[in-house]
Amino acid sequence: MFDWENLRFFIAVAQSGSLSAAARRLKVDHATVSRRLSALETELKVRLIDRLPRACQTTAAGRHVLELAEKMEEHAFAIERFALAEHLPLQGTVTLSVPPVLAHNFFANHVYEFSQLHPGIRLAIASQAQSVSLGRREADIAIRLFRPEESQNVTRKLGEMAFGLYASREYAHAAQPADWAFIGYEAQYAEMPHQKWLQSIAQGRRIACEVSDITTQQAAARTGIGVAGLPVFMGDNDPALQRLPFDGEPFRREIWLAVHADLRHSAPIRAVIDFISDVIGATFEKTLTFNVT
Repeated sequence: MFDWENLRFFIAVAQSGSLSAAARRLKVDHATVSRRLSALETELKVRLIDRLPRACQTTAAGRHVLELAEKMEEHAFAIERFALAEHLPLQGTVTLSVPPVLAHNFFANHVYEFSQLHPGIRLAIASQAQSVSLGRREADIAIRLFRPEESQNVTRKLGEMAFGLYASREYAHAAQPADWAFIGYEAQYAEMPHQKWLQSIAQGRRIACEVSDITTQQAAARTGIGVAGLPVFMGDNDPALQRLPFDGEPFRREIWLAVHADLRHSAPIRAVIDFISDVIGATFEKTLTFNVT
């Protein structure tokens, strides 16, 4: 019988496309991944991966083994989710995947409040712009600014995050919209809904600077360099900024929660979901769309 643990390393290499990417995903060093992969190939007496100079490719045999291994992995995660769902006490760690704008500027402010309500539950907040797999337990709960579509998850629309235009209280051109300069995103984020909205408002007016995230946009706006499009909950609560009236379409992002169907009745998970729903409902525009039951 081969070592099942080696399969986990093979799956990571096959899915990631390189030893280094697999090492980052598994949080181990490159040598460990290579050693584990070689061990599996020796145990099975078949070559699974062709190691190329800058990438790894699965062989024909490797693709067949990968298909079977992914099914084994899914069953292993299902057992793990079942065990967690059966865990009745309000204790343990719950991992929450959250977009950076909400992780840094909203959820971090509520960690202490949650710990007072549920001292046995440890919140692990992962600030992530990219989607994660709840089926693979990369997180227990995901908060997203779009509707999650994975069929195995149940989702709830928690509210909507409204945006406005903000500038420093000392901004020289605050009363002259024609002279506004704007704080935008770097070119690689040109397709983001937020950036497209800001461009529609700017209508060719000057872009004063480009940054990579919304927290930096807020910091830049405080300096007086220009106008930033910020979530209202951030801009209205910043004493250094003023909200500016503007002509154009209002902008908002939907806030969605997703949890794997196997975990929705787990006591610790439910406690976190209920808390999140309460604090978001108290801050953002509420909606009635939900199906987490």
